[in-house]
Amino acid sequence: MQGLVLKSTGKWYSILLPSGEIISAGIKGKLRLDGLKTTNPVAAGDRVLLEKREFHYEDESSEFAICEVVPRENYIVRKSTNLSKQMQIIAANIDRMYLVVTLRSPVTQLAFVDRMLVSAESFRIPVTLLFNKIDLYQSGDLQQLERLQHLYEGIGYRCHAIRGDQETDVAFLRKGIEGKQVLITGNSGVGKSTLVNSLDSSLLLRTGEISQAHEQGKHTTTFAEMHALKSGGYIIDTPGIRAFGLVDLEKAHYSHYFPEMRERMEGCKFHNCQHLNEPHCAIKKAVESGEIALTRYQTYVQLMMEDSDDPYRRNDYA
Repeated sequence: MQGLVLKSTGKWYSILLPSGEIISAGIKGKLRLDGLKTTNPVAAGDRVLLEKREFHYEDESSEFAICEVVPRENYIVRKSTNLSKQMQIIAANIDRMYLVVTLRSPVTQLAFVDRMLVSAESFRIPVTLLFNKIDLYQSGDLQQLERLQHLYEGIGYRCHAIRGDQETDVAFLRKGIEGKQVLITGNSGVGKSTLVNSLDSSLLLRTGEISQAHEQGKHTTTFAEMHALKSGGYIIDTPGIRAFGLVDLEKAHYSHYFPEMRERMEGCKFHNCQHLNEPHCAIKKAVESGEIALTRYQTYVQLMMEDSDDPYRRNDYA
């Protein structure tokens, strides 16, 4: 029997069956021994095969156990912040990622945005940027918003400026989500849960406050969870992400996941150009001329120079 994973709470998983029934299931032991280098072998959005058998964990039990994960179409993954050699799957089988960005209360760092985009590009997951809380923006923020929309739309990403708590501002999302399985993600405090509540008030997701000391959000979602919208489609709501370390990608391929670099790299003199110190580099030339944004190139350089063993516990900006 096949099911759809709605939520993981560590040892137990909420599974939606084809009948519409939601059941709780554990993981069959050998599933953890298949060489998976993840802290969570099953994630929200996964399609899984179930066995009807008694499964026990501590004082709880279930008559179902997950025996296999159906091969994923794609997934968003980050480096585990506690175990640098492992990865954490945020969500699987995503039709589109909506990345919520705020320029105030709190400020989303551009390096974080670019890292998320690189991860999505590696699996060809289309991304829409949602610039949220625009009612809080001052004149300087509005100018920055215009620059960022021009930048990211210019390299192929859809952008929308919204007030996530206003149903009229997010109504366009319902049509985009209908019949699809989408991911809504971003830093803590950017208003993801408020946005989802505006899309479907019956969900009543818990929302949080902004820490005044550090202008950061307080986590209100503990585990990624998938919700069915009354208007159709599924939303995967993630915990606020403070750091996003890339994993499972070859550094030699990073430039392929920057669309503006990908379309120019054939102009480099050397076929294996890393776009760092090599002469006659089309990418560096485009940065100098302003055709490639300096912030994007700086993120690329940062990624190329990073220690692959860094667990990303010290990086507040990415």
